[in-house]
Amino acid sequence: MKLVEDIGIDLGTANFLVYIRGKGIVLQEPSVIAMVRDSKEVKAVGEEAYRMIGRTPGNIVAVRPIKDGVIADFELTKRMLTKFLDKVITGYARFLRPTIMVGVPSGVTNLEKRGIISAVRERARKVYLIEEPMAAAIGAGVQIAEPTGSIIVDIGGGSTDIAVISLGGIVVSRSIKIAGNEFDESIIKYVRRKENLMIGERSSEELKVKIGAATLTADDTILTAEVRGRDLINGLPKTVQLTSADIAEALQEPVQKIVDLVKQVLESTPPELVSDIIDRGIILTGGGAMLRNLDERLRQATGIPVIIAPNAIQAVALGTGKALDMIPILRDALDSSENYLGR
Repeated sequence: MKLVEDIGIDLGTANFLVYIRGKGIVLQEPSVIAMVRDSKEVKAVGEEAYRMIGRTPGNIVAVRPIKDGVIADFELTKRMLTKFLDKVITGYARFLRPTIMVGVPSGVTNLEKRGIISAVRERARKVYLIEEPMAAAIGAGVQIAEPTGSIIVDIGGGSTDIAVISLGGIVVSRSIKIAGNEFDESIIKYVRRKENLMIGERSSEELKVKIGAATLTADDTILTAEVRGRDLINGLPKTVQLTSADIAEALQEPVQKIVDLVKQVLESTPPELVSDIIDRGIILTGGGAMLRNLDERLRQATGIPVIIAPNAIQAVALGTGKALDMIPILRDALDSSENYLGR
């Protein structure tokens, strides 16, 4: 048995997931790092750092070093990556370097690919990059090598990636920097406009999870939730009650942009593959796939069945791990550290 098993990573804007071959997903934590503002000393990463967002004293800052699906701060990302890998790789195995497969959004530039590889390479023998919709398809159980078309809509924290896959490759793909974080921001703006109330990122995310919806159907029960924040008129604490209808209204614009992008991808897809997609349906993955009635909204807009992957949140991470065993099949769909940094 190898002392260190190869690793798959979902380097997500919202969450960082690690898959170890032979063990499955061993880590799933928020992609957040907290540090001392002046000395840059790392105080916490992951769940512990996430709890600090909006609640830190002046000399400590909690940040997300990955923005819109790409690395915004390479140094902080390296430090966060090291801390996470230290949690899952222990003992003598720390001195060995695994092969690492990393999921990246569709359409990332060569410069961004080089940055991601550089951030990971220090802990790896070799690095492969796989586009997130391809990884999500593998993780969701799609037989990607078959000569039939499948469409994946992966809605993460920072980006939505859509791809039509056939014969082990991506035929058509699009990416948009609208996803879970944009949903949260839209809710913050709506509450500020409607209630004159300033709420934080965590409160917005809780509203989205508890009562959020992409649309409301005739059979839906109207859910309600309280949210606390600062009154923008007098600056005092204030509590208001919102409904699922409010959140559906708040999310109308970002959801519509995702729907429009799915339709654009379908319009660019060869007719033979569209026929397959009608039979097999649209597959939703990522945390954003869990937004209530998003599947129904897409079905109404496209006339195509929509399936939420049973492991939607973990699909990309599972796919990066399973892709380690499929490198010969995926070779044309992968980028590697050799292409960008040499051996």
